[in-house]
Amino acid sequence: MAGNYNGSGGNRQPAAAVVHAAWFTPARLLFLFCLMSMLIYVDRGVISSAAVSGAPSTPDVAGSGLQGDFNIGYYKYGLLQASFMIGLLMGCPVFSSLAKTANPFKLIGAGLACWTLATLGCGLAPGYYPLFACRMLVGVGEASFCALAAPFIDDFAPPQRKALWLALFYLCIPLGVASGFIYGGVVGGSLGWRWAFLLESGAMLPIVVFCLSSPPIPMRGVSGVTCGG
Repeated sequence: MAGNYNGSGGNRQPAAAVVHAAWFTPARLLFLFCLMSMLIYVDRGVISSAAVSGAPSTPDVAGSGLQGDFNIGYYKYGLLQASFMIGLLMGCPVFSSLAKTANPFKLIGAGLACWTLATLGCGLAPGYYPLFACRMLVGVGEASFCALAAPFIDDFAPPQRKALWLALFYLCIPLGVASGFIYGGVVGGSLGWRWAFLLESGAMLPIVVFCLSSPPIPMRGVSGVTCGG
């Protein structure tokens, strides 16, 4: 379905999409996406933090962290990072394609629901291979956000502030990872590495419920978008 356009002649631009969610303003959407990004990238730091990753067992010293609990070495621990990237790389094109027929905001909510369940599974994993599968699903869930959040900001940011808004959004990546190192060290060192994943899963749950229960937020350039005249 073709959208309406503003302007005339050869310089016509798509009109802004009509949003029916009562909570919505572009600034609030940016805040929501920055909050999502911080939590997502905290997880990236957590899995790499010393208290969570731990150290493998040796003949003389008992292991610590998830490496000690599952009796794995650095090689298998490194594969956990690879499993996450496999899920992320598989998920991004899938969610990008689905956005042509399904509402992208709802897809982000669905992907983060997968992320929430997967991080919960990381905390409850009874062994290495279930943890490996959960880390892959974390990547799949994160893919929805990676593929679709930035285009939303590009759509709704004021033109004169678009670069600033995108800079703030991407600043959450290093801030989140750095916070994850600290958070993983504090929680993993005091409560155990499983709690680091369990608590981050609980922190994301209200955001998932909000996204899935909110009216859909349309994105220009994909089907089903209603544009203002």
